[in-house]
Amino acid sequence: MNIKLQQNKTLPTKENIDAISNWLIIFAHHPEKKTSEKAAFAYQDNLLTRHRQLDLKETGNTPVVLDLPNKNSSHVAFAKIEATLSSFDLLTLARKMVAAHASFNPVKMGLVVSGFTETVSERVAEALLSAVLAASATMPTFKSAKQTPSKCNRLFLYGVRTRHGFMQSFAMAEGNALTRNLSALPPNKLTPTAYLKQIKALAREHKWKLEFYDEATLKKKKAGAFLAVAQGSPKADAGIVRLRYTPKTSNGEKIFLVGKGICYDTGGTNLKPANYMFGMHEDMQGSAVALGILLALTKLDFQRPVECWMALAMNHIGPLAYKPNDVITASDGTTIEVVHTDAEGRMVLSDTLALAAKEKPALILNYATLTGACIYSIGTAYSGVFTNKKEWHTSLIKAGEDSGERVWPFPLDEDFDEMIKSDIADVKQCSQENGVDHILAARFLQRFVKHDTPWIHIDLSSSNRKGGLAHIPTDTIGFGVRYSVNLLLNNYLNK
Repeated sequence: MNIKLQQNKTLPTKENIDAISNWLIIFAHHPEKKTSEKAAFAYQDNLLTRHRQLDLKETGNTPVVLDLPNKNSSHVAFAKIEATLSSFDLLTLARKMVAAHASFNPVKMGLVVSGFTETVSERVAEALLSAVLAASATMPTFKSAKQTPSKCNRLFLYGVRTRHGFMQSFAMAEGNALTRNLSALPPNKLTPTAYLKQIKALAREHKWKLEFYDEATLKKKKAGAFLAVAQGSPKADAGIVRLRYTPKTSNGEKIFLVGKGICYDTGGTNLKPANYMFGMHEDMQGSAVALGILLALTKLDFQRPVECWMALAMNHIGPLAYKPNDVITASDGTTIEVVHTDAEGRMVLSDTLALAAKEKPALILNYATLTGACIYSIGTAYSGVFTNKKEWHTSLIKAGEDSGERVWPFPLDEDFDEMIKSDIADVKQCSQENGVDHILAARFLQRFVKHDTPWIHIDLSSSNRKGGLAHIPTDTIGFGVRYSVNLLLNNYLNK
């Protein structure tokens, strides 16, 4: 992202404000203070007066918008908040504030954070910066009319100055933008072939080692579960991508990122109805999330080796497509009775996880737009999280609260396996009963994570949300990049 940030510990002067036409301003509300607030910077009185005229609550996540009485009629979105405002609400507020400037498409913007402690000031500034970066990312468009991309290339931050220059925020924003960009591409533009071509270009740019297990290789590895899904495609371009990032100096064991990359999901033989098939080009978002995380960690010179495993395929209909009651054998020897061909994600991931787990990583993080049941359970504002380390539940929730990408854990008790018990194979692919398919899918996947490998699976129920989520302004969210980078960099699993 070609946006430069200039930090200033002091608050802006009148001259500073007059020189920039677009501003985002957040100042602190201190409910314990009964006296009137003293203006800390130029035009603060104007903002507070407008706030009172609108008869707003003392604080909230709805910004106030006005033009200042200066020569540029500087356009300002501002808010008063308490320091305890949650990360999710803070990011949501920041998104709304940035949206107030969308019609201007400014080249430069001013950001002001005033009245907080140093730690809180940095958190508030980070939210504003993240919202600007998310809104500035270029998304795919195929309209005949020429589209104007974001012109923003300079940010002037007042009231906060850090040594790190918000490097993590820039890296996460770049990773998220990559995820959203790939996920938004139409299915005729992002086939497995086209996807692999883009991955190869990224690997060259960032010096990742790349291996591609094509269908011939997967046959040798006896990856029958993956190949069952791929066999319905008219073109044999499915396969598993394995990318390796190796830091210059390493101080930890390797972490694996595994993602579902179904570039389009018709449902297969169990064809989806039209309303449920539309949008299925985003069924590869799990793989794009894993790729976005790898990019962000690379940008930050992460000090542990990381591998990204991406299961790329299409779930097509056709005379060769797999079908209910088929029995296939996965690469680890597990026999699977097929119940519903629209449960293809767990099929391609089972072999991908089995092959990845053979390498005995210290941790596997798994991402997939896997089940409608997870959306029915918690909606699209949260994503579901599952792990074979039950003691991590509290830490996983906390990482979501702190990052603003919220998750909620579900149980993985062994008795759920009764619902996927098969009479003729080791396991059923899914159950014909309704209700807990998100849990059954996770139980199914867990079978393939061998060698006592710690494993976290995120069912991306919040991968797409109308109007955006937190700081992300597009329907395609790219959920998981910010969450996972924070989870790994801030050591939540070791606290």
